[in-house]
Amino acid sequence: MTAVSHEVDLLIVGAGPTGLFAAYYAGFRGLSVAVVDALPEPGGQVTAMYPEKMIFDVAGFPEVRGRDLVAALVKQAGQYDPGYLLGRPATGMSDVDGGLLVEVGGGEAVRAGAVLVTAGIGEFTPRPLPAGGDWVGRGVVHFIPELSVHSGHDVVVVGGGDSAFDWALALHPVARSVTLVHRRTRFRAHPGLIGKVEDLGVPLITPAEVAEIRGDDTGVREVEIELGEGQRRVLPAQTVVAALGFTADLGPIEEWGLALEKRAILVDSAMRTSRSRVYAAGDVAAYPGKVKLIATGFGEAATAVNNIAVELNPDAHLFPGHSSNMG
Repeated sequence: MTAVSHEVDLLIVGAGPTGLFAAYYAGFRGLSVAVVDALPEPGGQVTAMYPEKMIFDVAGFPEVRGRDLVAALVKQAGQYDPGYLLGRPATGMSDVDGGLLVEVGGGEAVRAGAVLVTAGIGEFTPRPLPAGGDWVGRGVVHFIPELSVHSGHDVVVVGGGDSAFDWALALHPVARSVTLVHRRTRFRAHPGLIGKVEDLGVPLITPAEVAEIRGDDTGVREVEIELGEGQRRVLPAQTVVAALGFTADLGPIEEWGLALEKRAILVDSAMRTSRSRVYAAGDVAAYPGKVKLIATGFGEAATAVNNIAVELNPDAHLFPGHSSNMG
């Protein structure tokens, strides 16, 4: 039998930036909160995929490093002591008297008055590098939580999108060398980002594909790339970054009886879903005119929490006043 491990006013499913800000704002509204996430650390995609990347479109910050933004959001939410259930995905959800019961990994369950889904793009899986399967974790990586681990390495970045160029840009100051390899002559990355990498003198080898990765017990040592017409070239490498994108789905959330559209949850202007007491915000939420930005998610989180506060207590005011007036 699933044991109820937490009883809270609000369960937030997803510990990315939107979920963390929602945890703060719910605490500000006087709600008890638990946050559940399948990842072992808070921060969602930012922590898992680009912790070292500079983010330029968060209001009030000309630029902020991904990991620093997450740390600030955790500190902000920490004022109200939310409970964290990390490394445990939310699985089943059922109605109970006065709320919802959400099962999480490890045989536990959270009883909540309402649920706010801030799951981003859901569960994401990196697309594999065909030649790199045996070397994943031994030199082949998809994400880089710590740039310093690759200090002094020869790095080969494989891919042509924003992530590939982001990693090339971030690794250039710490690596011995950085080379970007892409199977097409045209890139999908933003032209401004491509220009920054070119200005650094990073070699861009196209069209080319990784034919073989070689190394020893200590890890990767070199990468052989195929240039077409039988031509091949060997590059030194101790790190190979496979920046080939990822696949994503909502996992068990898709079975919660919510109205969905293209792997996103449909919501109204109050961020309500089609299921009673379930709300959604951030990239996982969809409505006409939606723009997927971290800044958008912050606003949606506040909208959702204020409406949840009224649903849980009809005597509460939708707008609680400005935090600057709360002393």
